[in-house]
Amino acid sequence: MKKYQNILTVIDPTTEDQKALKRSIELAQHTNASITVFLSIFDFSYEMTTMLSSDERESMRQTVIDDRYKWINNIIEQLNTDPLKINTKVVWHNRPFEAVIAEVLDHNHDIVIKGTHEHDKLKSVIFTPTDWHILRKCPCPVLLVKDHLWPENGNILAAINVGSDEEEHHSLNHKITSQAKDLAQTINANVHIVNSYPGTPVNITIEIPEFNALEYNQNMLNHHKTAMAEHAKNYDISQENTYVKEGLPEDVIEQVANTIDAELVILGTVGRTGISAALIGNTAEHVIDRLNCDVLALKPVGYQSPFSRS
Repeated sequence: MKKYQNILTVIDPTTEDQKALKRSIELAQHTNASITVFLSIFDFSYEMTTMLSSDERESMRQTVIDDRYKWINNIIEQLNTDPLKINTKVVWHNRPFEAVIAEVLDHNHDIVIKGTHEHDKLKSVIFTPTDWHILRKCPCPVLLVKDHLWPENGNILAAINVGSDEEEHHSLNHKITSQAKDLAQTINANVHIVNSYPGTPVNITIEIPEFNALEYNQNMLNHHKTAMAEHAKNYDISQENTYVKEGLPEDVIEQVANTIDAELVILGTVGRTGISAALIGNTAEHVIDRLNCDVLALKPVGYQSPFSRS
């Protein structure tokens, strides 16, 4: 697989167990990719030390950066990294997601791999603001890593929207399915594809009594099944590995992922920013914290990060 040759791995400064780094190494050993291990750090107290000169503050910051370099390199030395090329980079930045995106834009990384935090009491994954910002604004694919293993002959689930006639959805379906096929070949996994469709709108059945909800639902199901069959055939995916279900995308994707014990779910994210992102969100954000496996989020073709370099 030639897509992921330049991996950016975001280090978690709060733990010795760097699952994103382990996943990056696992992927790179299949693809012979290079890895940049990246950490953004900041301590406001160093900026508030008015008794020190700017040179002295810079020296203190550099001491902290050097210490983090040693810590990261010690972790890397304990892992099996042969014969991979791994670089370490530590930067001083008060907004980690901006540092990550700047690194992607400046060095043309193919993919960002980042670990997730698990909340012991809630037994669920907690996503930080940094996670959401990277998902929405990073121009390259983002792989969020959980504790689910990537076993031999495992399952990859591609979540698509075959019911739409919009070109944006068609191109994103192609991107998601193609990457699922490529990754499956790389790590020896099976590809499954899932599509949800909405049920009868409640307001229609109330406002139009003669409306035939059963017929409407059957027509919707047939439309999506036909589109799914054509899509699967185009990508040489067995019909047994396709799923068309009524319901919200986040419910359907979670259900199918659990049923097949998916090791990875691939989906698209629209990358909203501003108020619409806060109020509306999107399918990726609704489903991502409900899955117990890794999630690979892809942007639509032509997406431009709001932090694009001029």
